[in-house]
Amino acid sequence: CHYKAVIFDASGVLLPSPCKTAADWEARNCIPASTIQQAMLSRGENSPSLKYTRGELTTVEFLQELGQECFEIVSQLPLLSWCFLTAGKCMDSFLSDLIRNEMIKQLPIMAEAVQCIRAEGLKTALLSNSFSLLNGESFLPLDQKHFDVMVESYREGMHKPDPRIYKLCLERLGVQPQESIFLDSSSQNLKAAAQLGIKTVKVNDPEVAFKELETYLGFPLQGFVPDTCSVRPSMEIPKDRLQKYLENVLSDQATGPLVLRQFGHGQSTRSYYVKFGDHLLVLKKEPSDRLHPSGSAVRREYRVLKALSEAGVPVPTVLALCEDRSTLGTPFYLMEYCAGRVFRDVSLPTLQPSQRRAIYAAMSQVLSKIHSVDLRAAKLEDLGEHANYIQRQVETWTKQYRAVEAHVIPAMERLIEWLPLHFPESQKATVVHGDFRMDNLVFHPDRPEVLAVLGWKLSTLGDPISDLANNCMAYFLPPHFNALRGLRKCDLGHLGVPTPEEYSQMYCDRMGVEHPENWNFYMAFAFFRLAATLQGLYKRSLAERPAPGEGSPEDAEFVADLAWDFAIKEGFRVFDSLPTTKPLARGYSTLSS
Repeated sequence: CHYKAVIFDASGVLLPSPCKTAADWEARNCIPASTIQQAMLSRGENSPSLKYTRGELTTVEFLQELGQECFEIVSQLPLLSWCFLTAGKCMDSFLSDLIRNEMIKQLPIMAEAVQCIRAEGLKTALLSNSFSLLNGESFLPLDQKHFDVMVESYREGMHKPDPRIYKLCLERLGVQPQESIFLDSSSQNLKAAAQLGIKTVKVNDPEVAFKELETYLGFPLQGFVPDTCSVRPSMEIPKDRLQKYLENVLSDQATGPLVLRQFGHGQSTRSYYVKFGDHLLVLKKEPSDRLHPSGSAVRREYRVLKALSEAGVPVPTVLALCEDRSTLGTPFYLMEYCAGRVFRDVSLPTLQPSQRRAIYAAMSQVLSKIHSVDLRAAKLEDLGEHANYIQRQVETWTKQYRAVEAHVIPAMERLIEWLPLHFPESQKATVVHGDFRMDNLVFHPDRPEVLAVLGWKLSTLGDPISDLANNCMAYFLPPHFNALRGLRKCDLGHLGVPTPEEYSQMYCDRMGVEHPENWNFYMAFAFFRLAATLQGLYKRSLAERPAPGEGSPEDAEFVADLAWDFAIKEGFRVFDSLPTTKPLARGYSTLSS
């Protein structure tokens, strides 16, 4: 798909056209054609429609004026029509058609299409006469976060089909005319956009228009699932063989079409959303482009999830492991899809202070539950080595950093020398997640409860404090940091979010352990590992087309500096803990003659 943006006109596209609905309603009720339209446009610049567009009328006031205009228009009509309209049924009946019937049918289809488009990395724009009333309140039943650009022609001082309004959309989207598609129900508006080089789609029937739009874009506009996109051509799997496998695994409980979407862009495994009948599943598969695929990654994850589920840790329920390569080419496993809330912003802006603290408490509770799993009872004693986890991690991440090093980062050089000199003397071995953070948790829709912990590809046996430090990194990262949104310089007390000291102590209290003296070391290690990861992402972006804000070399340097700041703090702590000794007394001798 060479298109980069889709522009939607509000009236007639995202929202049903009131004129078309009015015409249908008039025909059904034996009302003279164009009565509603005539009422909306009466009185020129002071018509109810234009006053509503300019934000001078509330929705209620608009309907009142529209009803009055209809009354005046039909006062000269035959008695039957006049009686029908003056009985107060006019506006109620018309609005029932427009809102309760047409909007409830059309808006969800359009909203889902917008989400599908953005999931593929394309931008979206919404074009309308006006979105807001004079008090600033929006009267559009649309979530504005689904649009990258919103243009109100009335506020811009220009109206469709003025070409300038389309040029303004393109400018704010940052795309060329030939890189965009415009949807409208007006032939006049579409003609003006097409003359600029914009691809146009006329919307008479939304479903027909969407089929045309899907053809241009090359991906489906239905079946949206958060954090998914359509399956990439290089990552497709044989749906016929998968359907046959699902029919065997799910017995006769599964019927209906098979729907596939893709999660993210995993390197070690590929993740797919699967809808088959009433079953919502996740399929995790080893990539088929490896030279020697072993299947060990998916087999290991399946084993860990199954064991943790039986131990009472909230994880997705695994259903089956398939190591027969004739099915999908490489080993894979199936688990249930867990629907719920996933918070990408750790400041939890949509919640109240008391709710935020409860979310953090639930996160701490589930982390302590992971670290309290009985390894012998769960049969996970051989999941990894029991000693020297931090040492092995530093060695591994140092090698990975050297492999992707693009330029010298002074703080990383210092950390590579400093970390091995300050390894913890003793490390407890528990199950560690390896990437424990808020956006790897699925919360209950209505209460502060973790339904599932996701992202187990780095899990092993190791030092549990490393998970806690990883979880606390967000406290020290800026709110708009590319890799991970943080809480740096936020007023935690006002937000109701516990401080890093309170949160880490909350965990230690649950575990029944003392807060580690060398906490700064663990934070330095956590940020060192993140810096190495970001450097890898930057190196990979040099060979690809990075998305805006991704693959920045400054990110790795910023995080490495944070790691070194914690290393300095740990150095001061160690220095201050050294025993105080008296200075050595110097011996003097006096030579006398």
